Amino acid sequence: MAFFANGASRRTATVPAAVTPAVTAPSEPTGAVMDSAHVGDIVGALGSIGRHDTLEGRSRKQRLRMLLAIMGPGLIVMVGDNDAGGIATYAQAGQNYGMALVWTLVLLIPVLYVNQEMVVRLGAVAGVGHARLIFDRFGKFWGAFSVGDLFVVNALTIVTEFIGVSMALNYFGLPKWVSVPLAAVLLFAMVAGGSFRRWERLLFGLIAVNVIMFPLAFLVHPKASQVAHGFLPSFPGGLNSTLLLLIVAIVGTTVAPWQLFFQQSNIVDKRITPRWIRYERIDLWIGIVVVMVGAIAIMAAAAFGLAGTDAAGNFADAGAVARALHDHAGPTVGALFAILLFDASLIGANAVGLATTYALGDTLGKRHSLHWKISEAPAFYAGYAALLALAAAVSFSPDHVLGLLTQGVQALAGVLLPSATVFLVLLCNDRAVLGPWVNTVRQNIVAGVIVWSLVLLSLALTAATFFPELTTRTLEYSFGGGVLVGLLGGVGMLIAWQRGRRRAVERTAQEFGNLDPDQVEELNATSLTRAERKAIIQADRDTWRTPALATLPRPTFSPARTTGMLALRGYLLVAVILVAVKIAMAIG
Repeated sequence: MAFFANGASRRTATVPAAVTPAVTAPSEPTGAVMDSAHVGDIVGALGSIGRHDTLEGRSRKQRLRMLLAIMGPGLIVMVGDNDAGGIATYAQAGQNYGMALVWTLVLLIPVLYVNQEMVVRLGAVAGVGHARLIFDRFGKFWGAFSVGDLFVVNALTIVTEFIGVSMALNYFGLPKWVSVPLAAVLLFAMVAGGSFRRWERLLFGLIAVNVIMFPLAFLVHPKASQVAHGFLPSFPGGLNSTLLLLIVAIVGTTVAPWQLFFQQSNIVDKRITPRWIRYERIDLWIGIVVVMVGAIAIMAAAAFGLAGTDAAGNFADAGAVARALHDHAGPTVGALFAILLFDASLIGANAVGLATTYALGDTLGKRHSLHWKISEAPAFYAGYAALLALAAAVSFSPDHVLGLLTQGVQALAGVLLPSATVFLVLLCNDRAVLGPWVNTVRQNIVAGVIVWSLVLLSLALTAATFFPELTTRTLEYSFGGGVLVGLLGGVGMLIAWQRGRRRAVERTAQEFGNLDPDQVEELNATSLTRAERKAIIQADRDTWRTPALATLPRPTFSPARTTGMLALRGYLLVAVILVAVKIAMAIG
């Protein structure tokens, strides 16, 4: 059923949700929501849900249909993970190191879920994009840093998507001067219909093509023992700057900053509200399973398809992998790899491009929704078109530069991820924004471990680039020292949190007539059963939305937090320069 974005009224039918609900026009935005198109019925590729519908009284079949209607943002952002750069990076890992780096993917599963689950809550509760929250809660200084990073890395990432398109179609004999402009036009046509449902259905169609990863993997005759051995952490050839750069690239292509911005904005655009967060989490898990299976299949195709050949250990680019698979594993394997590369490039370019233009609309306060037609949101679509045109033009650079750019972009994304995750964690601890949906202590501990692990990995890459003579043993000891520092810092933060909680209890005790603080804590712990407390919290959560951002007091930065943020930003700038130096050295 078409979505009406022109303000025409539609009467909502009294029928079961996710079966045949009427689609209503967007209402005036409330709370923090900026765009009127972001308020109304959920209209997805696989069904619709009325704005005021709930799960109460629904049968199991109706709940399943509601889940199908919600599905989209999590699946798309995860499959978009395996884009052209992702396929090239996973293929490089397989071609150069066999299945020895599969363990890195396993370690990234909790990183994927924790990071993306936080933006699920932010999008559903706040109703605005990630960029808007950063600007409003931290100011223009930090907003410019965060969004500036996003625009630069995303523009380069889309270049790699066009590189993937040209390499994939060149395998079938189509020259770059035809394939790249054709892909750019196709990508714009996919979003320009003024219908969120139409766009999501097109993306689901592209996602369905990923089923070819199964025959691709099986045709190269993978050995189960080698795949299983890859789940054990190891550093083939020793822990050096080359291997570290590839590991950082795997991190960057699997957990990229653009994913945070895309999924939050796409949840907002789909009009998912807090009562549907649990279904969006399922959507996210489905996407994680798909992306992990796909990454392992690509590694296996390159590892087993090229094992024992001259191509083994000599990765050049994804196009060369397709040709090598054609020569050594058969034309069917080569063709399947090229098709997968083309499909992944289109999905990646679409998602990364939308992440950028969503953020642009957030930053400039312009309409930024796929529900609007081109005439109704010209800045949104013009920005998307300009981004595609720029990236397509850059993709005509010399081939040897483009091959290295593909890996370099993923490494840059990995280096910048700690900064993006820090902002994410701060927002998810902002009670004015998330209310009852703020992070729990457990979530903050896991997020802290993730941020520190990413920083340590980035530090290791920096050290290995500056001092290439460093031994594997030295780097391992350095990691151990970093883990110890992280543990000590975590204990310090936990102590500080407990003291802050105690001070809050003492203030409450004074407000109620100088009560004993211990009695207040005991009352909090025993006045309700766990089930009663959970029911009250859940009822509050399902209806709680972020108030208008302009009415919220901006969180204060302590001197220690400001110093830490500036130090992290300064270091990451240095790390970005070092990645660029490493890539330049490889070109030379």
